[in-house]
Amino acid sequence: MATRLVQINMKARDDSALGGFWAQALGWEISSEGPGVTNLEPEGFVYPDPVAVCIDLIVSSEPKTAKNRVHVDLATTSAAHQAQVVARLKDLGATAADVGQADVPWAVMADPEGNEFCVLDPRPLYQDTGPIAAVVVDCADPRAMARFWSEATDWTLHEVTDQGARLRSAKGVGPYLEFVRTPDVKSGWNRVHLDVRPYPGDDPEAEAARLRSLGATSVDLGQDVPWRVLADPEGNEFCLLTPG
Repeated sequence: MATRLVQINMKARDDSALGGFWAQALGWEISSEGPGVTNLEPEGFVYPDPVAVCIDLIVSSEPKTAKNRVHVDLATTSAAHQAQVVARLKDLGATAADVGQADVPWAVMADPEGNEFCVLDPRPLYQDTGPIAAVVVDCADPRAMARFWSEATDWTLHEVTDQGARLRSAKGVGPYLEFVRTPDVKSGWNRVHLDVRPYPGDDPEAEAARLRSLGATSVDLGQDVPWRVLADPEGNEFCLLTPG
């Protein structure tokens, strides 16, 4: 049994407006499965497919109060392309952000609702990922997080050190999932979290039990929903969706 990382769930004050920003930023299409939900995926995409990790924006009145522990890194192909992407994103409403990064070759930015993201300098590793080079998770122990997430999903561990870890779909396509050591302490609910989905025919109860055996914990939202909310060993919430 295993799950697939299928999407990022991002809370938004205005899901439609923020969805419009990210659709233009990524060159993706917009749809909606209901009020207060905006779905983003590549043109012609057949969900789910590891070639992309989609984005769901969910309306929420809760304010953003701290740096997100999950963010995306955008890929570029040259220094000129990086500069063009940064300029275009500023035109769309993004701003430069300071998270204590000092002098680095990538650009740290925030979307119109303050969600941090990075526009990377060109790197060969990310030339075939699509617009999202990596989904990045802040953590205290990259080795432990890599162990959990590589066993929780069907993603392959590519690199692990005390400072960071990198996974990718076993099919060798799409963005990477990266864990980066940070001294920041998690506070409150993550406004951006990961959603995973079992394969068709798998038993979601059995999969939830397997994830708990790996170190996940159940989270009770007091809601009657078809998906299960869990937290990884460092307390980062994630959703186990229905098989499909």
